[in-house]
Amino acid sequence: MQPDEALALLKQGTAQIVSEAELLAKLKEQRPLRIKLGVDPTSADLHLGHTLLLRKLRQFQDLGHQAVLIIGDFTAMIGDPSGRSATRPQLTHEQVIEHATSYREQAFKILDPARTETVSNGDWFSSMSFREMIRLNSRVTLQQMLQREDFRERIANHQPIHAHEIQYPIMQGWDSVMVKADVELGGTDQLFNILVGRDLQKEEGMPQQVVLLLPILEGLDGAQKMSKSLGNYVGVDEPASEIFGKLMSISDELMTRYYPLLLGRVLPTNAHPLEAKKQLALEITRIYHSAEAAQKVLEDWNSRFSERKIGEVELPLFWPLEEIYGADATSIVSGAYVFCFKIQKSRTEIRRLIEQGSVKVDGEKLRDPKTVLSLKPGQILRLDKTHAVRITDGP
Repeated sequence: MQPDEALALLKQGTAQIVSEAELLAKLKEQRPLRIKLGVDPTSADLHLGHTLLLRKLRQFQDLGHQAVLIIGDFTAMIGDPSGRSATRPQLTHEQVIEHATSYREQAFKILDPARTETVSNGDWFSSMSFREMIRLNSRVTLQQMLQREDFRERIANHQPIHAHEIQYPIMQGWDSVMVKADVELGGTDQLFNILVGRDLQKEEGMPQQVVLLLPILEGLDGAQKMSKSLGNYVGVDEPASEIFGKLMSISDELMTRYYPLLLGRVLPTNAHPLEAKKQLALEITRIYHSAEAAQKVLEDWNSRFSERKIGEVELPLFWPLEEIYGADATSIVSGAYVFCFKIQKSRTEIRRLIEQGSVKVDGEKLRDPKTVLSLKPGQILRLDKTHAVRITDGP
């Protein structure tokens, strides 16, 4: 592929590149570029929000470039303050290493292991002396660090900024020096950190890395960024039925956003919303499981959860005892998930399902999570697109 054609491909789905001219110049060098992606394994699970960056990294690999995956075993113990209104809890080294193992396994569902160089930034930071760290800190000013929007907001809201958080962008920037990055990938909240890397590379007499930023993926609620802690995520390691079911629960508006970000194409204007959502869920499930698994959950969904057939299906029985589960919709739905399907969902996630209309009683949507339900035997309580129960009055 010619450099200008490669640039046009790599630009797809990006939010910002600093700068396109520099990236084109690097592509014209006709050598494998070193494409850096730094990840802090603060959790053992990857979700679809993480995959935007991994898929872009794979795109570079398919063009013949070298992926450099930095496992932030050292920086994860600090916690990236980007986009945070409060200090992240610090992890132990043992927790980080455990998460990193799981992270790599899931990342290689997307990346080509043969073209991925994996390093840990503890390899250089753990041996750095205090004097060397002070010398590294002297290269940036406190004024620079406090220009960050998230830090400015904390100051305005009288929330603390801990000294160790100021170290994070400096350490991320030094990673770029150590791996000789030509390009660094990140979300739009990473612009400041990656620019620090450019500055440090320049001071070291190195060519500056190109900044390539991707959008932040909204979670299933369509409002906040996808996050496990918010309960609005789709995990790449979840069962096929869970991935499919969660994607079937999103709004039509959010579906138009997911198509270009997750599938790399625009939703056809004449597409039927339900069929288009099935196609989205099918393709995403296929990526992280298999074509056979994806087809099976699609067929299961079609046979069990169409409005015409749900009343004919043998569903799990649920006895909503108020003494055990309470009477509000959120508590009853939570109890049904646990008792009938052994699924533990957070109350935040259940409230989201109710508010967006996924929870129904005999086909009638519930909208208020605090609604007091008076269910009768024989009624069908649909929990989401792939889970439903039949109400009974005894065990």
